[in-house]
Amino acid sequence: MRTARSLDALNFFLADVRDGLGPYLAVYLLAVHHWDQAGTGLVLSLAGIAGLVAQAPAGALVDHSRAKRGLIVLAAVTVTLVCLVIPLWPSFWPVALAQLASGAASAIFPPVIAAVTLGLVGHAAFTRRTGRNEAWNHAGNAFAALAAGALSLWWGPIAVFWLLGAMALASLAAVFAIPGEAIDHDLARGLDPGAAGGGAERPSGWRVLLTCRPLLIFALCVALFHLANAAMLPLVGQKLAQQDLNSGTALMSACIVAAQLVMIPMAWLVGARADAWGRKPLFLAGFVVLAARGALYTLSDDPWWLVAVQAMDGVGAGLFGALFPVIIADLTRGTGHFNVSLGAVATAQGIGASLSNAMAGLIAAEMGYDAAFLTLAAIAAIAGLVFWWAMPESRRAAPRHGLGLATA
Repeated sequence: MRTARSLDALNFFLADVRDGLGPYLAVYLLAVHHWDQAGTGLVLSLAGIAGLVAQAPAGALVDHSRAKRGLIVLAAVTVTLVCLVIPLWPSFWPVALAQLASGAASAIFPPVIAAVTLGLVGHAAFTRRTGRNEAWNHAGNAFAALAAGALSLWWGPIAVFWLLGAMALASLAAVFAIPGEAIDHDLARGLDPGAAGGGAERPSGWRVLLTCRPLLIFALCVALFHLANAAMLPLVGQKLAQQDLNSGTALMSACIVAAQLVMIPMAWLVGARADAWGRKPLFLAGFVVLAARGALYTLSDDPWWLVAVQAMDGVGAGLFGALFPVIIADLTRGTGHFNVSLGAVATAQGIGASLSNAMAGLIAAEMGYDAAFLTLAAIAAIAGLVFWWAMPESRRAAPRHGLGLATA
């Protein structure tokens, strides 16, 4: 029970730390230090690029490391230092280097938390525990967004830095409350110790991942999901800021909180029902809601309508976030490459997200916001059809080497 509560606390406090400063940094640099949009966009993209490049190596590091708690500490301390550097030295190169460090550090969190979870509870309880992880993660994001919105009204955008740093430091206490000896490091990388004739399994060759057709299909669907999803919130933020620039941070926080509060029951639903219902129908529902959300944005420019539609992100992203590590654990079970696979598919996710912002920004500039939203909705619909037609139900994966789906 103590370990479970420590894992709850870790997911809560790392929630905002995992995502970095995000859109709040843009508000801070533009409003407080009067950066131009080109410079702001460049330093924001650096964190994404660093995270993209670091995803697969971070997963490989987590697979091989037996100091998983130490990796969390190192990454959390790095994010804390970034939160100190940017307000103290808000010129281009310190901010750029801080963003590179933050992006690389943030790449550690998803695979190491998934690994610690699997190493603590095993495959049988992984789905339920992952749903609980995500519920606490979304609760932490909602708390951080509410706090950021409230604090920024009194102390301005700089309050976000102190909040993020405080949450990163609080996560260290949660890490040290998890007993290191309770983590089975073979389980944590996706092996089944003792499953084969009483002896511990050995990691399979890398070829098993490259020939697992469902894993490749899933990576494509993940990239398409984020190609459709990533640009929606920034576009909504731009529309809100055009209507009331002074309350941009508070309105952005309202959008984030609305979505995060919906994500909590969605994550719980995955944990409670994904083993019984299967992964595919729940994941497919995420695509349906994403397509509908893109279309609904075009119906009104009213701020509260936009915030309400943004709350639908909680359904799609909530299902996605909880199912993402579960499906990869299904497909890589027995290979010993769970975390590097998690990182590799997250790289596909990052590519989709990066292209989304560039594509949607260009369409919005040339043809308006409605055209951009409808394009994103169409991509989500196409991605859902691809997932429905090509992706098998991963719950039926064979227990060794993912070979039960390798040629499906």
